[in-house]
Amino acid sequence: MDLSALADFQRVAAAGSLGKASRDSGRPKATLSRRIRHLEASLGVRLVERGGRALRLTAEGQSLYERTHDLLRDIEDVGRNLASGNDQPRGQLRISAPVLFASMLGGRLSAEFAARHPEVRVLLDANDRMVDPVEEAYDVVIRVNPHPRSELVGRCFAHDALYLVAPPSLPMPEAIDPENPASVPAVAMARRTDAAAWRIERDGQTHHLAPDYRLLLASLTMVHAAVRAGAGAAVLPRSLTRRDIGEGRLTLWSHQPERTVELWALHSSRRLVSPKVTAFMEFLVESFPDRQL
Repeated sequence: MDLSALADFQRVAAAGSLGKASRDSGRPKATLSRRIRHLEASLGVRLVERGGRALRLTAEGQSLYERTHDLLRDIEDVGRNLASGNDQPRGQLRISAPVLFASMLGGRLSAEFAARHPEVRVLLDANDRMVDPVEEAYDVVIRVNPHPRSELVGRCFAHDALYLVAPPSLPMPEAIDPENPASVPAVAMARRTDAAAWRIERDGQTHHLAPDYRLLLASLTMVHAAVRAGAGAAVLPRSLTRRDIGEGRLTLWSHQPERTVELWALHSSRRLVSPKVTAFMEFLVESFPDRQL
């Protein structure tokens, strides 16, 4: 594929007309039109519907525009950096991270990364939904236990663990009969769909508890606050509860070793990896030398 022709096609598609693309780029309309026809001939498909003043992309043209826009921008950025002899991290770095991670560590990590790379501007969004980094133009997304078949690529930079914790005022019942688990007031995230019994190993015996979810809340920070307020027991990350356990505000009932927690920094495999993304990935790994939150 002729990258020069592709670049002219991108200019025209973004502008919406040959005239505007010509004015914006300083390239003659005839040259832009000829380049698009050459690209259509090389691909064997029609990319634009011509007629009137406006220009409309075909379905194939829209697909080509969307799938090559960011890639072409990355190629141009690499070329400019290499030509200037300055392939340093620069520009805006857009990151999406889970609310808990962002609230606990996002500010400090962003400040440290920006201090190390002053030509990068960090924009970190905190949300727990599954964002699309391509459609929503995120350079990096941080995810917990990403799906192994994800099209995203990246690195696991840290691990966490899950604890079953409760307020000190709530005693743990003893129930060794798996057919008759003891009911326990519990708190969880609102999207929780299962009510599986909790198994706790203590003093050589296995205890079986049935969580009675009295509160279903929107975030882990809310669940944490509710447990501290005495609402019930909950499964929460070690990183969020460690200090409370040490200072007696929460009681540790059980580790949850069968439930692993991996934090990954991911980016799209459909784009070239820019210096700013590479630098941020390396920074995250360096920030957690023991791989633990």
